[in-house]
Amino acid sequence: MTTERAPEHLGPPEIRQVAERVAAQGESRPRPARDPVNQAMVNNWVEAIGDTNPVYVDPEFAAASVHGGLVAPPAMAQVWTMPGLLRQRSSDPADDPLGAMIAVLDEAGFTSVVATNSEQTYHRYLRHGEQTSASTKLDDVTGPKRTALGEGWFVTTRTTWYVGDEAVAEMLFRVLKFRPPERPPQADPAAVLRPVISADTEFFWAGTRAGELRIQRWGEVLRHPPGPLPPDGDLNAKPDYVVASGHGTVYSYVVHHRPEVPGKRLPFVIALVELTEGVRMLGELVDASPSSVYIGQPVQVAFRKVDDELTLPVWRPLGARKGEP
Repeated sequence: MTTERAPEHLGPPEIRQVAERVAAQGESRPRPARDPVNQAMVNNWVEAIGDTNPVYVDPEFAAASVHGGLVAPPAMAQVWTMPGLLRQRSSDPADDPLGAMIAVLDEAGFTSVVATNSEQTYHRYLRHGEQTSASTKLDDVTGPKRTALGEGWFVTTRTTWYVGDEAVAEMLFRVLKFRPPERPPQADPAAVLRPVISADTEFFWAGTRAGELRIQRWGEVLRHPPGPLPPDGDLNAKPDYVVASGHGTVYSYVVHHRPEVPGKRLPFVIALVELTEGVRMLGELVDASPSSVYIGQPVQVAFRKVDDELTLPVWRPLGARKGEP
């Protein structure tokens, strides 16, 4: 068992040397799931997410589907191997390459972290009773880079989930480890954390640029966030979209106090809005003080143009005075 220790002088060359050693060790030791794939956890997941696909919960429907029986939602891949609240992160690359690099970058003064993007690939559906395990390898370390949050390093890992020796899912996960500025920068409306736009979501962002709130549609079923596959698993189906009315109610919300966010003045409200069309959508709630927000509050969409490429949807309470969105 080899534990990476931070070099005495942690400049960029030394950090890269550590990254090369961690990457050379390849995949971490497998982390077995605490429990096999089971219906109880699937029930909790679909209720929390709002996924009504019957192939996950209805044995009769699932048996008549292309799956021939109940399956678990592919996006649950990471759920099965989550270690729980009591696990301590290891700095041993054989157990946790990401933890090893985080420890080194912490010692180098890059003490803050923010997840930047995650890409998951599913090779097949999981079935009840299957026991999964996960292994992670360091894919790339890039830096130092100047970002809106401060100077930092991008650390990318690749996790593969297995059933036995068969790879069933993968996840590319990237974080930014950055050195926080001594003084918080002044809020700059032009400096925002930009969303990752993929082939599955491009239609949505094209809609916001046109002043439309577009919802992905598979036949008669609406879905948000957009996904690459239809709810019934038909691989020949193609999605289109509908333009939402832009009205809804606050289903849940959080008031963000810390940390600083580029382009934002604290505190601000992020609301989960249930649209009249039935789907839920996240966005900032503007023209409202945090103390005035409540569950069930009627809201309508507004569009905040960042630049020619990006327009963000935001929410405004119905009846609120229209200021700059």
